Amino acid sequence: MKKTRSSMRILRKRRIRAVISGTAKRPRMSVFRSNTALSVQLVDDDKGVTILSARGGKTEEQAKLLGAEVARRAVKEHHIQAVVFDRGGYRYHGVIAALADAAREAGLTL
Repeated sequence: MKKTRSSMRILRKRRIRAVISGTAKRPRMSVFRSNTALSVQLVDDDKGVTILSARGGKTEEQAKLLGAEVARRAVKEHHIQAVVFDRGGYRYHGVIAALADAAREAGLTL
């Protein structure tokens, strides 16, 4: 396999996913960063279902709004207080860190 940036991210993602998983009480907060947007899902890996999903812009300000929205909806609609954060193989800085910090400030325990 050729060592490209995307193939190395997939290897990191698989390594992370081998260790963490989500349950109904503490779902996995999975983050995907595309060229144009951020996507966040709360996943119950025991049942294999997505509990909540949201999509937002890619700037740090928009990531903060997305993190706060996901936390608000998780607490209010689904009564979820804690999640397992899955950064998806991305480095924990920039928009990924802004999203996680905003979710923490809005009431989720990561």
